[in-house]
Amino acid sequence: MYSSLWSLILGKGAETMEWINYHHLLYFWMVAREGSVARAAERLLLAQPTISSQLHKLEESLGHRLFKRVGRNLVLTEMGHTVYRYADEIFAIGRELQDVVKGGAQGAPRRLHVGIADAVPKLIAYKLLEPALSLPEPVHLVCLEDKHEKLLADLSVQGIDMVIADCPAPPTVKVRAFNHLLGESGLSVFGRPQFASKYGPGFPHSLSDAPFLLPSNNSATRRLVDQWFRQKGVHVVVRAEFDDTALMKAFGEAGVGMFIGSTVLEREIRSQYQVEVVGRLDDVQERFYAITVDRKLRHPAVVAISETARNRLFQPSGGSSQAIAAR
Repeated sequence: MYSSLWSLILGKGAETMEWINYHHLLYFWMVAREGSVARAAERLLLAQPTISSQLHKLEESLGHRLFKRVGRNLVLTEMGHTVYRYADEIFAIGRELQDVVKGGAQGAPRRLHVGIADAVPKLIAYKLLEPALSLPEPVHLVCLEDKHEKLLADLSVQGIDMVIADCPAPPTVKVRAFNHLLGESGLSVFGRPQFASKYGPGFPHSLSDAPFLLPSNNSATRRLVDQWFRQKGVHVVVRAEFDDTALMKAFGEAGVGMFIGSTVLEREIRSQYQVEVVGRLDDVQERFYAITVDRKLRHPAVVAISETARNRLFQPSGGSSQAIAAR
């Protein structure tokens, strides 16, 4: 890795020693993170022409175009992605150096930036990420929650190390991404004790016209549930839909309606929200994926997350754990 870095820093030979201007590199890094010169200029408190001029000088010094314009947007070139990865690591090391100089702990924890799709239940996300915090070598975990598509865009510019999602990156995604299956879980219907007493007997046909709280239409779980309802010939009354599954469970705790949750979390959901299991969706499995730009998992924390998920959190499934390229 560092041999490639030196090839960027040094010129044609040691006698020329053409060093990178790190101010220029910082401006490039900020534009890549913010997605535009205008937003980067606001963050850096500089004029847009100044940023553009320094970017041009950096490209000249490296001998490569780092951005290309697509419509009104700036998009990283292939070399731009490479330079961004190094810049991100350089500035992370710089922050660690500042901490050490200021008297911080020696050997700052290794960072892991994780994007969590908003459709992933909070309890699942915690159980998946918890092994990263139990490693002998400390890990500084940075969690970002957003839409699946936005997180994949951040992954493409190395803004995050991994995306945890309830569906794989689609083949049409404009980034070389690999889907690592973490595991599968069945789905259960939860509700207050009065709902369990009323709708549990005769499940699932007893659910006709029952009040339900469901995930929003953009989630993979919602599509699975809707399909299951159709197959069973059950028509439920949807009281509310949610992007945030934790909010959905809070409404369920209040008795507004029944809701769907992961079977592997039955004990935690029953205890936390004071609800009962009304029934289980037979032959329905939700899946969870770690999406990375690497075919083989390398970061120690990501390896621990994957191994714990497949060996402890989820029941072993027939699906392959091998990474599948998104395109």
